[in-house]
Amino acid sequence: MPFLRETVRHELVKRRVTVADVRPLAPSMVRIALAGPELEGFRALGPADHVKVFFPDPASGELTLERGEGVVISRDYTPLAVTVDAAGATTLDLDFVLHGDEGPASTWAASAQPGDELGLGGPRGSRLVPEGLGRLLVIADETAFPATRRWLDLVPESVPVTGIFDVADDSLDGYFDDLPGAARLEAERLYREDGPGQLEEALRSLGPIAEDTFVFLAGEATALIPLRRYLRHELGLPGEQVSASGYWKHGIVNLDHHAPLDPSDPD
Repeated sequence: MPFLRETVRHELVKRRVTVADVRPLAPSMVRIALAGPELEGFRALGPADHVKVFFPDPASGELTLERGEGVVISRDYTPLAVTVDAAGATTLDLDFVLHGDEGPASTWAASAQPGDELGLGGPRGSRLVPEGLGRLLVIADETAFPATRRWLDLVPESVPVTGIFDVADDSLDGYFDDLPGAARLEAERLYREDGPGQLEEALRSLGPIAEDTFVFLAGEATALIPLRRYLRHELGLPGEQVSASGYWKHGIVNLDHHAPLDPSDPD
């Protein structure tokens, strides 16, 4: 069956916002609430929308949103939740994975305080949840947990969800528990310390994938390549049934997640 996914375009807007709240979720993840008058009208309607987050230059402290005006430092993130209070003020939540490295985004998030300033660009558009969805299969690591949370929040509660999660440890086991539809999530957690190849083994163990199942793959790009090949070529799933996106890649700084996941595969 063909999956129909409506696309909604948004005007590209760049905004300056400030940190309103910082809430650690685990040693490896922090939720940061952003606020400010420039958030008025912000929309993110799809489960895998992304915004470009602009960070201050660590050397000068200057925040630059436009090239040619200073040092531009940006990374892509999933808008987790947008809320508007009774007074009409908008707040945007973003979850940041703390990699424990010297990267500008992780370093900033690890020490963020209320009042700190950030920039936002986008989203340019939203791809909505597919119509006619009978089941959702998500294969993701921690970097795609916010998008997974959005999927759980946006798909109808009658749709069962299977998750195969590639994680470092058990510190984020309760990440989805506060969502109204979390009880329908059947999750298998695979710990990276147990060695490579677990994701593909777990995916193959599911057997045939029904035609009304939509598959969302996101995380470290290299790890997703054999999974996509299995789904698209061994099982023969059509392209509209599988969404595969590399959110990051070992050895690559600021990976372009719009780039083909597997450049050697033209399909």
